[in-house]
Amino acid sequence: MQKIQNNLSTGNVLSRLVLFALPILLSNLIQSFYNVADMLIVGNFSGTYSMSGVTIGGQLTMILTQLVFGLCMGGTMLIGQYVGAGNREGLARVTATIITLLGTLALVITVLMLFFKGHILRLIKTPAESFAESERYLTVTITGIIFIFGYNALSAILRGMGNSKAPFYFVLAACITNIGLDLLLVAVLHWDAFGAALATVVSQALSMFLCIGYLKKNDFQFDFRPQSFRIYREQAALIFRFGLPQCIQNGVTSISFLFNTAIVNMIGGVSASAAVGAAGKFNSFAFMPTQAITASISAMSAQNFGAGRADRAAQACRIGTAFAVAITWSFFAFVQLFPASVLRLFGSDPAMITDGVRYLRSFAFDFLVIPFVFCINGLLNGGGHTLFTLITGMFAAVLLRVPTSYFFGVVMNWGLFGVGLGAPVASAGVLIVVLIYLMSGKWKINAVGKSVFHRPKTDGGT
Repeated sequence: MQKIQNNLSTGNVLSRLVLFALPILLSNLIQSFYNVADMLIVGNFSGTYSMSGVTIGGQLTMILTQLVFGLCMGGTMLIGQYVGAGNREGLARVTATIITLLGTLALVITVLMLFFKGHILRLIKTPAESFAESERYLTVTITGIIFIFGYNALSAILRGMGNSKAPFYFVLAACITNIGLDLLLVAVLHWDAFGAALATVVSQALSMFLCIGYLKKNDFQFDFRPQSFRIYREQAALIFRFGLPQCIQNGVTSISFLFNTAIVNMIGGVSASAAVGAAGKFNSFAFMPTQAITASISAMSAQNFGAGRADRAAQACRIGTAFAVAITWSFFAFVQLFPASVLRLFGSDPAMITDGVRYLRSFAFDFLVIPFVFCINGLLNGGGHTLFTLITGMFAAVLLRVPTSYFFGVVMNWGLFGVGLGAPVASAGVLIVVLIYLMSGKWKINAVGKSVFHRPKTDGGT
């Protein structure tokens, strides 16, 4: 058990942050790479219709993944605080609860989405030419959602315990498997979007089972036996208290981008949809370093808030933000100088490249703002201030991103350039609110309170 746990509330802040962030960064870059590989291989071997299908179907799957990732972040924060406070019994209970909750949630979502998938695709104005490909991709990924949820849950638990190396090895194995299967199923067998989806599900299943094997080998407190799947009311309440705001925020943010997809479909059809999908894959790749640093800040903040060291949490945030700015601003410069080169990686359709350049040039301004927002949110989430980050996330998605995209893209008739402006405008608005909150000093309060410090009650399991 000690082998997989790492205390981040002691030692040099810079070295702890960097050593913890590097495996997450490599994991995210690899995961982003194999997501990009899907689009690259489909775009070059299956054409624009399949590419659009993967974009739309993948975006719906991403919404579901982001929802569960929000709950995982609540679990990660609680686990980090339990580790920092030295509460081993609470640690065991929260891990059992998060695994059981997410397993149940995965089964429910699978059934609902298989029934409603066609209605949802029509609701977001999926182009008729790519409807079948979108539905095939979505059907396969929904069927395998249990593996996607399972891997994310187990990785979140490990990171909450201060272990970021093991998830890196698992995602590396998944990446190699995914690319190999993509080449076989899409390039050789020409299974198009169906093949890309199947490759994704199989690779996620592999990473989940590797993670389970690693945890069992190292005497993890949860043994994965049927009788161990249990929900403890106190821990479940805490997970929902701190994870549900992040879950809602992720869901609303993803849905806002889905509304943007509907706007894009209205403006330009298949070529615009494929272009935004290709640009989105690159953007995800560009944001990965910042997301890795944010995850590190959040994990360090949780453990340090649990140990009563808010000053160390703030120091980790400052150092992480400096790294994130240096990396993300470099991506901004590259996109402004060579936007067409980015799009040509995903296909040679002139219409797709032209549409993609328009969208990418305006969206890229988000690269200048997002590192500040992400890193500060990592600090706040680690201290349990998830309700505040929910409010700011809703503000960005509902009041800023979608209305701005629609106004500039449709009302002002700026097309994809206007749609792309929605993201940086939303991020800039949130940053102003977040900075005001920081100056108020309220972030220094551990919002979890004394929940993680007392010994859990002996009953309460369901």
